[in-house]
Amino acid sequence: MHFMHPRYWLLWLGFGLLWLISLLPYRLLAFLGRGLGSLLFLLAGRRAHIVDTNLRLCFPELADGEREKLKKQHFKALGQAVIGTGINMFASHRRLMRLTRVRDRQYFDTAIADGKPVILLAPHFVGMEIAGLVLAPERHMLSMYQPIRNPLVDYMVRRGRERFGGIMIDHRAPMRQTVQLVRNGSPFYYLPDQDPGSGDKVFAPFFGIPVAVTPGFSKFARLTRAEVIPCFTKLLPKGAGFEVIFLPPLTDFPSGNLEEDARRMNETIEQGIADMPEQYFWVHRRFKSRPDGEPRLY
Repeated sequence: MHFMHPRYWLLWLGFGLLWLISLLPYRLLAFLGRGLGSLLFLLAGRRAHIVDTNLRLCFPELADGEREKLKKQHFKALGQAVIGTGINMFASHRRLMRLTRVRDRQYFDTAIADGKPVILLAPHFVGMEIAGLVLAPERHMLSMYQPIRNPLVDYMVRRGRERFGGIMIDHRAPMRQTVQLVRNGSPFYYLPDQDPGSGDKVFAPFFGIPVAVTPGFSKFARLTRAEVIPCFTKLLPKGAGFEVIFLPPLTDFPSGNLEEDARRMNETIEQGIADMPEQYFWVHRRFKSRPDGEPRLY
């Protein structure tokens, strides 16, 4: 096996350490993770600036002290997610089920029972991988995937995400392949809120500020004729585990208007953030792309 080459030995050591850490009780992992997050808060540098900018733009009504408190809470949640990486990669499905409770699952179950194709709209909250892992054994859960340059890391990440029956699809794969799989009954676990960079995009308000959104999601929903169901994962307090939260399916979606669909998607993400503002992925440069003529924000 080519992964036995000496250049991979340090990586194997790191994965072994992640596996050992994952064996600890989750409440202890959460405690250690929040401690790590406090350290990350002190050492974050440019990432701290990104979080500051995002929080200032999205929560202008908060006083400076309140935003600083929210920033610290975010880094603690982020540290908990980092320590929990081994859970995502190695924990048994039985253990994940013990750690996870589900709210309003009937929206998902009803769509499946009615034979409808399903897209789960799963924004970037720090615990976002859990829902896909928990649901994967019931029917093959699809997710888009960008290959990682290091082949061992790529192999281990894919192995972790696919171990319960999930299907990782290279983002360069022909769309028709994914469309057919969704139409045939495999739910698509879609992470909607990444800046498309130089790719095709429309702008829609996010907390009142234009952000770039790929119109591909709206087009994909139309091609698959899928029910779009928001699905958020929440880290529960004091290391109690996770909560997977389903919201009602988006009605009249897609609408045929790309900007309107992007607006509704962002509005749905805002709804999730209202429930757990510290757990959104604020270290991501969500406002990186700007409409023509508008200044950079970072």
